[in-house]
Formats: sequence, C-alpha cells, structure tokens
Amino acid sequence: MTIKIIQKKSPNFDKRPKGTKINSIIIHYTGMKTFHEAYERLCDKNSKVSSHYLIGRDGRIINLVDEKYRAWHAGVSEWKGIDNLNNNSIGIELENPGHEFGYIPFSKKQMEALVFLCKELKSRYYIKADWVLGHSDISPGRKLDPGEKFDWESIRKIFK
Repeated sequence: MTIKIIQKKSPNFDKRPKGTKINSIIIHYTGMKTFHEAYERLCDKNSKVSSHYLIGRDGRIINLVDEKYRAWHAGVSEWKGIDNLNNNSIGIELENPGHEFGYIPFSKKQMEALVFLCKELKSRYYIKADWVLGHSDISPGRKLDPGEKFDWESIRKIFK
C-alpha cells in the first residue's frame, strides 16, 4: 500500500538539540471539531503548537514539519526518565474531536494511513515498541489522547 504524503508546512518548529536521535513516536488526537480547524491551529504561528504529521479521517496524511526539526506537540512530558519528548520524537495528530467534542472511533482509512506512516518511520529510525506512545503516556493526568478507542494492537505489532 502506498499513500501520498501531502506537504504543507507549519511555521511552528525549531532545531532539535545537537546530537539528538529520534527514538519515539507520540500519537495524539486533534481534539477539535473539524480537520480544517485542527490544520489551521497546527499552522497558526500564534498557537505555538504543531506536529510532524496530521492524518485525516479520510486517510490523507499531511506533513507539517520536516522530521529533522522539532515539532511542538508533546508539551510538558516525560517517559522513562527522559523529559521534553519534543526533542527526540515524531508527533502524529489524528483527526478526532476527542473527549471534549464527542470522542469517536478512529476510521479504518485513518488507521491504515497511520500503519503505513509508522512502517515508513520504522524504516528510517530505531524505535522500540515501548517508545511508540500516546500523549496520555507522556503527560498523564494532563492529556487523554489518543484515548480508549485507539487500536494500539495494530501499531504495536509493527514494532515487535
């Protein structure tokens, strides 16, 4: 399966710290009512948030920040003694209204696109299964995404 990745750039990124290696993927939901609202926010320089990728319910993948740069998706975060996971991760946002606006299951096309993207990322970086995380894993008590309706099994088996 080949999926075209659409290039649209967000201004919200900076350089990764020198010597930083990408070793994790952080999965989020947008928590916004529409794809367009989420896209606009991720590209609004005043929002100071972004992700490397945004995946729509229709399966489209938009690359917002080049992987060599640090996107601003994780916020205050920690995993296994490492903090500020923006430094060493790839952030992926999935279109979903989230718990605030009527959380729904992720679509089949969306999950297929995410699996495709994760396979691509695995081919480029050394990422262990226990470093493919939800925003809720790295910011417990602060974030709920991607939530209980997310199919972790389809992603975890890529990294086994």
